[in-house]
Amino acid sequence: MKVVIKRARLAFAQIWEPKSFNGSGEPRCSASIIIDPKTQKEEVDKVVAAIQDVASEKWGAKAGDVLKTLKAKGDICLHDGATKGEYDGFEGKVYVSAANKARPVVVDRDKSPLTQQDGKPYAGCFCDFSIDIWPQDNQYGKRINAKLLAIRFYEDGPAFSGGTSYSEADFDDEDDVADNKADSFFA
Repeated sequence: MKVVIKRARLAFAQIWEPKSFNGSGEPRCSASIIIDPKTQKEEVDKVVAAIQDVASEKWGAKAGDVLKTLKAKGDICLHDGATKGEYDGFEGKVYVSAANKARPVVVDRDKSPLTQQDGKPYAGCFCDFSIDIWPQDNQYGKRINAKLLAIRFYEDGPAFSGGTSYSEADFDDEDDVADNKADSFFA
């Protein structure tokens, strides 16, 4: 079931080329979609409704029990941000884990295509996301997954754990060099 999530934050963006996680598994593009349940309740409600709908379609009368078990095991694409509380932006939020074997469509706010060289989207910016929520029930187990279809950059936000960025002051033309600390450091 297709869901469009508006103005959520992008994290753990592996969106330009599929990669295996820790060197195992089939390569995938992936992202975490961070949603604030206080200010974006409608977006969270859309995801929850889609999860419940696909579960009902797949498991019928057993859907409630199956969802309860899957939620306890963390096998649903919607997660409590507290599970990633050590990372920027997750505390007090929820997030959707979404992946795709193929590269998702990535566009700018005006819907023009973006490339990795454009420098956006990046972890921490705000985007709109198109995902497909689907039930898995096969030899690998039961889950509710989200397929990452498309990302539209919406606006800048504070970058997550990206360190510092370039500043014009980095290359000031100061000729005076303070005492040579390298000599004393390696002595």
